[in-house]
Amino acid sequence: MGASKTEHFTDKQNAIAVMAKALGHPARVAIIEYLLKVDTCICGDIVNELPLAQPTISQHLKELKNVGLIKGSIEGNAICYCVDEKALTVLQKFFTHVTTKMEKKKNNCC
Repeated sequence: MGASKTEHFTDKQNAIAVMAKALGHPARVAIIEYLLKVDTCICGDIVNELPLAQPTISQHLKELKNVGLIKGSIEGNAICYCVDEKALTVLQKFFTHVTTKMEKKKNNCC
């Protein structure tokens, strides 16, 4: 996160920021949506679904896995990917908290 002095923020704030940054690319959003639709898949399945080359898909999968949004397990000579429900729960709680606060303050903002 560069020179933003992440040590001044909570672990939870840093974790949400890292996940949000990873979701900042439409291909990664599409990969998450695809994994939710099919529940589990291998990289080749995603290559057939998205208009991106296999190495590009692999890089996006690596990024999503590094931040904990997806999990991968080895099955034979392929890696089978799925969404990590714990990470999505963290994001869901954050956005639920934000939207609840916004609803309470609906008429008190510019």
